[in-house]
Amino acid sequence: MTLTIVLLRMLACACLLLAAILPSVNAQTTPYGPHLWDAPVDPDILEHRVDDRLARAQKSLDQLLAVKGPRTIENTLALYDDAVMQLDTIGMQSGLMQIVNPDAAIRDRAQAMVQKAAAAGTALALNTGVYQALSAMDISSADAATQYYVKRTLLEFRLAGVDKDEATRAKVKSLSDDIARLSSQFGRNVQDSQLKVIVKNPAELVGLPADFIAGHKPAADGTITLTSDSPDVTPVLQFATNADLRRRIYLAYNNRAYPQNVQVLADLLKKREELANVLGYKHWSDLNAADKMVGNAQTISSFIDQLATASRPAADHEYQMLLALAKKDRPGLTDISVSDRQYYFEQLRKTAFDFDSQSARPYFPYDRVQQGVLDVAAKLFNVTFRPAKDAVVWDPSVAAFDVFDGDRQLGRIYLDMHPRPGKDQWFSSDPILDGKRGQQLPEVSLICNFSGGKPGEPGLMTYSEVTTFFHEFGHLMHWIFQGQQQWAGYSGNLESDFVEAPSQMLEEWMHDPKVLATFARHYQTNEPIPADLVTRANRADAFGRALWVRGQLLYTSVSFDLHNTPPDPAQIEKIFPANIKHFLPFEPVAGDHQIAAFTHLVGYSSAYYTYLWDKVIAQDFYSKFDHNNLLAPEVARRYRTTVLEKTGSMPASDLVTNFLGRPQSVDAFKLWMNQEFQ
Repeated sequence: MTLTIVLLRMLACACLLLAAILPSVNAQTTPYGPHLWDAPVDPDILEHRVDDRLARAQKSLDQLLAVKGPRTIENTLALYDDAVMQLDTIGMQSGLMQIVNPDAAIRDRAQAMVQKAAAAGTALALNTGVYQALSAMDISSADAATQYYVKRTLLEFRLAGVDKDEATRAKVKSLSDDIARLSSQFGRNVQDSQLKVIVKNPAELVGLPADFIAGHKPAADGTITLTSDSPDVTPVLQFATNADLRRRIYLAYNNRAYPQNVQVLADLLKKREELANVLGYKHWSDLNAADKMVGNAQTISSFIDQLATASRPAADHEYQMLLALAKKDRPGLTDISVSDRQYYFEQLRKTAFDFDSQSARPYFPYDRVQQGVLDVAAKLFNVTFRPAKDAVVWDPSVAAFDVFDGDRQLGRIYLDMHPRPGKDQWFSSDPILDGKRGQQLPEVSLICNFSGGKPGEPGLMTYSEVTTFFHEFGHLMHWIFQGQQQWAGYSGNLESDFVEAPSQMLEEWMHDPKVLATFARHYQTNEPIPADLVTRANRADAFGRALWVRGQLLYTSVSFDLHNTPPDPAQIEKIFPANIKHFLPFEPVAGDHQIAAFTHLVGYSSAYYTYLWDKVIAQDFYSKFDHNNLLAPEVARRYRTTVLEKTGSMPASDLVTNFLGRPQSVDAFKLWMNQEFQ
């Protein structure tokens, strides 16, 4: 059901995440209503607010169940939707606080609240009285969107096991509670794990940007400490000439939460498989696909095979180019290590495409990039962003903006963009409040870990990091626009294997010289980024797309294979090396235990294919825009009104067809993947 989908997304990354205040604590409120983190807050107050929301949800459900006479939209669906909105709020904001709050005690209690929210969602999903009440409604005269909402909701109830006997429902509840607990623990273990790499000789940092070296001063004993946080890992893998340092930082990043998460994952896979079997499905992959665009596990398997075949020729060509370059650097080399691939990609961009990623970084200081992305989104989607001066934030570094369409307020976004102790180190968009027309405006946060945010540090970003910013901002816009509709439950009504399409499409705006000219300026001289540098950057960016697809197939296959066969704990640590050998030409690194830090296994579970599935859709969407003027309003307006604003009100396949004017095609994706050889 709706809450179940939201909780699954929340526990991923990605992904989707209480807004309650008791009058007795005199908390500050906003035009959007109170939030979990509003002052004053401590663990007990946080839980008190959760319990208050739970009570409000239960009151709506009690009213629904007490209805006498015919079931209608007004006396049944409206009350159900109110309960969903309360429960979504608990789950989303509890999940957010678990990954971002600076106070470890708050994070601990929030983790417990995530599990409490999941238990409430499971209880609702198995409530036969609510299911029967919704089933009994006469919706024949309702609008098509409402009819679809009811249809999807009843499907989710059935997939949750509401139509099973009492003993089966009790088993489902127990398993679902266990799955929520284990999922939360897996993510928290990764979040709390920061590994360190000690550099004893400064010469090991040769090749790294000057600002990186300046930001990592030697300790009294002369050593330099690097961490497994993204602002350290990404530059080392891309620029450091020392292969051993690249290997050590690669292992530090991938070995977070090892070994503890291996057992957590084994238990999680066992519980998921058992739940799928109890509900009548062969494997978890079958159950997890039943409410998505793909429909079944066989479609996922066929999709993997299709893209594996399509990507192989170009990927082989790309690898041979990389290997030839690497052999010049290290004569006698026979294979490129997976920890060295980013470095040789960067070297090839220099030699074959005359593009040095470091040459572009001075044009992308963080503050200017943030304003640039806001300005581009404002023009593209015909909105304005105004600093939300009344916003209460969970950390002083968080920026908040209200989104307006003319004088009409659409919602609020929060930008939490730099790493700090205790914060999740991934990049994600995490919703805060559902939107419900006339009752509640949507809110959503962006959780990133870019450089910058410190006095005197410009936070120079790479070309690919700015692309990531555009990607994540696409999620924000999607949430804001879809939250303008009649029902709060639309937020979880969309098939979750469509959620990456709008964000992946917005990445393409990063490649447009006219778009970059609006904000990319040198942080010292204010000179605009040279047009020829953008051209060279785009040529370099086109290289390696087939290998990128193969990399995504690796993660897709790992997530799918773990959930498409009976769980085998002995295979957990073997599955990454085996799939690297199958999909990638790179040599695995000994001691790599990245399975323990693969947090997408929590939320996406068997559905990591979503990224490639939606990349196909995104490229098809992008083909409809004027590539000579990506900021032209006409197509963007149609995209906003036919796709973003209709999310959850109809099947995702209809959203795609309505915008394209035809069924979805893989042709644009293939052109994108092979662009370097055209």
